[in-house]
Amino acid sequence: MKTTLAGILLFIWTITIAAGQTSFYAKLSIAAIGLTNQKVKYDPGYFKMDYPNGDVPVDKGACTDVVIRAYRKLGIDLQKEVHEDMLSDFGRYPKNWGLAQPDKNIDHRRVPNLMTFFTRHGTVLKITSNPEIYSPGDIVCWNLGGAVTHIGIVVDKKSPDGKRYLMVHNIGAGQVMEDCLFSFKIIGHYQYEK
Repeated sequence: MKTTLAGILLFIWTITIAAGQTSFYAKLSIAAIGLTNQKVKYDPGYFKMDYPNGDVPVDKGACTDVVIRAYRKLGIDLQKEVHEDMLSDFGRYPKNWGLAQPDKNIDHRRVPNLMTFFTRHGTVLKITSNPEIYSPGDIVCWNLGGAVTHIGIVVDKKSPDGKRYLMVHNIGAGQVMEDCLFSFKIIGHYQYEK
């Protein structure tokens, strides 16, 4: 059996969680790294899913699914959290998709909706080009150009030059860990712990 860095970190994470020695954001970072062991084909399509705790097929996903799955490993169901918030105050959320009401199958899988949710219920952090401001467990959102947005999780592994934390995201090649924090225009920086 091939041992990977992500596999070793997942094992360490399991032990430290059991001992209660890891902060929420460190756990989120390790959960995100663990996702890189899961082979996923990029698929941002619409899927009908269970509610709560619904998910797209295990071998599919988009950038938002990385965030959703990492939080779910810590017992937080962003599908439910976003849907309930949209039901209570739908007018606060973007109308980019022409919907007249929330849709529990897709709303949590849209970056602008997650940005709105994290702004309303999390901590909005500074956007800067200073890599020291970004910490493991932070959520970063980017604009890739035009109306194309993207999201990922800062993890506790550094770039080869040691200057930046790496990101776990899915921009088309599956759930991967990469040095891409400043590869795109950052439009959101958050922390969220329920």
